[in-house]
Amino acid sequence: MVEQEIAFTYQENSPQRLDKYLAAHFPQLSRARWQALIKEGLVKLNRSSASKGGIILQPGDFVEAIIPPAKPTQLQPESIALDILYEDDNLIVVNKPARMVVHPAAGHDTGTLVQAVLAHSPQIQGVGGEQRPGVVHRLDKDTSGIILLAKNDSTHHWLQEQFRTRQAQKVYLALVDGKPPTPSGRIEAAIGRSPQQRKLMAVVISTKGRIAQSEYHTLENFPNHTLLEVHPITGRTHQIRLHLKFIGCPVVGDTVYGRKIPTLPINRHFLHAARLTIRLPGDKIPHTFEAALPIELNEILETLRKFGE
Repeated sequence: MVEQEIAFTYQENSPQRLDKYLAAHFPQLSRARWQALIKEGLVKLNRSSASKGGIILQPGDFVEAIIPPAKPTQLQPESIALDILYEDDNLIVVNKPARMVVHPAAGHDTGTLVQAVLAHSPQIQGVGGEQRPGVVHRLDKDTSGIILLAKNDSTHHWLQEQFRTRQAQKVYLALVDGKPPTPSGRIEAAIGRSPQQRKLMAVVISTKGRIAQSEYHTLENFPNHTLLEVHPITGRTHQIRLHLKFIGCPVVGDTVYGRKIPTLPINRHFLHAARLTIRLPGDKIPHTFEAALPIELNEILETLRKFGE
């Protein structure tokens, strides 16, 4: 990608935020990326550097912007086998295995999904941010299943907007300890930083966290466990695990938010992103992707069905 320059006169009848207008009319970059360019002084309003993304455009304002080429990522691509469910020129859909971290973080410098995808599709470098190129949404390390990565900024913005506006429909499978209070239900409980352990999240009072909503439905009952289908309406960090713990049914194998000693022989938590429905770039009709339950999780269910508990 080479450096690009844009210039235009704002001609809308009503005032509008600068960053919001740029993201809507130049969707090759996300709103967050436009905000970063504004902070870097690469966007001018009436010949002077724009002070902030929230500045209000008025009819007749003249806007200039420089879009620099994507920075080469410092991440090293790694040749790691990927279970690719779908791929085209705009995105790649991967069935992520448990124990794979999505992007590098403290203690996880190698073996990440992003590094594997960089080896497979080098064009994602610089998309959506250097440390998380292509990443549209995330899954916890021990959560398996469907995850999307964008190959260009316009697709990154297109997909992220559907997650932000809750148009993307996500369905997870979770085996939990115990039984929920009702076979189906809706959980509404705010999530924020744990006041006791700042590295963890927790269900908190509404003024201390962000609103979070999940729906669940019972698929199968066992004497001491329940298989649930969970639909997170919002997308907070560790939302499903926290919400299920909140109703007294922690995810099996979740030694962070659930029981320290798993009630079944498992070396991960039993949470799988099984289905995702989203519109691909330019499409009006949503597309649904599905990922089968991993062998190790399916074997646990088969054992429960055959031998009980």
